[in-house]
Amino acid sequence: MKCIVCDRDAKEKYCGLHERAYRNIVQNFEDWQRATGASWKEYLKAVVENSYTGAWAKEVAEHLLKNKDG
Repeated sequence: MKCIVCDRDAKEKYCGLHERAYRNIVQNFEDWQRATGASWKEYLKAVVENSYTGAWAKEVAEHLLKNKDG
């Protein structure tokens, strides 16, 4: 199976790098929502636009936004 973001080998949807980024995005959403009241989509947009967000997380967030998973 291939990663849906980068086509690297993956056990499920994502390769190890993108899986870790996805888990971090999901894990941090609840805190972000509590602090800002942002929706999932707003949160993903903020992740993409944040200059401190890592490349792997940006790629996952962009993929989620583009593919209606977000």
